[in-house]
Amino acid sequence: MDGQIKYRGRVATAQDIEFIKKLIAEFPGESRRSLSKKLCAAWNWVQPNGQLKDMVCRGFMLQLHRAGLITLPERKRNPNNPLARGRKKLVWVEMDQSPIRGSVKELEPLEIRQVRRTPHEKLYDTLVEQYHYLGYCHPVGEYLKHVVFVNNRPIACFAFSSAPRHIGCRDRFIGWDQEQRKQSIHLIAYNTRFIILPWVEVRYLASHLLGRIAKKAADDWQQLYNHPIYFLETFVDTERFAGTSYRAANWVYLGRTTGRGKDDQTHKPNRSIKAVWGYPLSGDFRERLCGGAE
Repeated sequence: MDGQIKYRGRVATAQDIEFIKKLIAEFPGESRRSLSKKLCAAWNWVQPNGQLKDMVCRGFMLQLHRAGLITLPERKRNPNNPLARGRKKLVWVEMDQSPIRGSVKELEPLEIRQVRRTPHEKLYDTLVEQYHYLGYCHPVGEYLKHVVFVNNRPIACFAFSSAPRHIGCRDRFIGWDQEQRKQSIHLIAYNTRFIILPWVEVRYLASHLLGRIAKKAADDWQQLYNHPIYFLETFVDTERFAGTSYRAANWVYLGRTTGRGKDDQTHKPNRSIKAVWGYPLSGDFRERLCGGAE
C-alpha cells in the first residue's frame, strides 16, 4: 500500500482494508451507516460508555474511500446523519432582546440547564448559530449543551465535547505519556463554545458563570455518559480575547497551540494559534488521568 492512511490515531493496515472490502461485499445493499456499525461491532470499536464509535468509523471509511482503497455504496438521498443536519441553516429565533443590566447578585437565581436531548436543544443551537462568532457546529463524540436562564430568559450558552487527542502544553501540564493519554483522554472535556448573549450587560458575569459551570458540567457528564471527567480545557483566540474571564475564574493558562490541525502532515502552522486554558476538577486529577482510575 503506497503511503499511509491515518485517521484519529488509527493507521489503516492492508489487513484492515481487506477486511472492510469483504464486509462491503458481504452486505452489498447496506448503507454506509449500517456498514459502519457492523465494522465497529466486528472490531469492538466502542466508546468508554459502551456506545459504538459510529461517527469516527464512518469518517475512517470515508477517508479510505476518498483514497481509492475501498468503494463505499452511494449515499442515500436523505442520510440520517447528525453532522449533515448540523450544517443546515438554522431557523432564526425571535425573542425578547431588551437589555439585562445590573450586578450578578441582582440576577440571582441563575439557572444552568443541560439541554442536550431536551426541548431546549434547538434554542441552544440557534442562539449559538446567531450570536457566536464561530457559529454552530454539530459536535462529534460525547458532548453537553448548556443554556443559562434568568427568569426563563436565556443569557448565556456553553458547550463541552470530547477533548482533542493531543495538545502539547496540556499533555506536559498533566504529565502523562502516550499510552496513559490514550487510556484516559475521555476523562477530559473540551469547552468548545461560551457566549454571553449581546443584550446582557452584567459586569463579572462571564467569570462567575465559568466558575459555576465546572461542577455542573462534571455532574451532567457523569449522569449522561456514566463516567467522570477530571479536567476541563478550552482554546481562546488571542486575536479576539485576552482570556481575562477564564483567569478570573481560576482557570490555569497552559500555553499555546501550534496552529496545526490534528491530521497535519506538513508540521507547519495552517490555522490561528490559540491560548490553552485548563481547569482541574479534583485535587488528584493528575493521578486519576495518568493512572486511568475512574
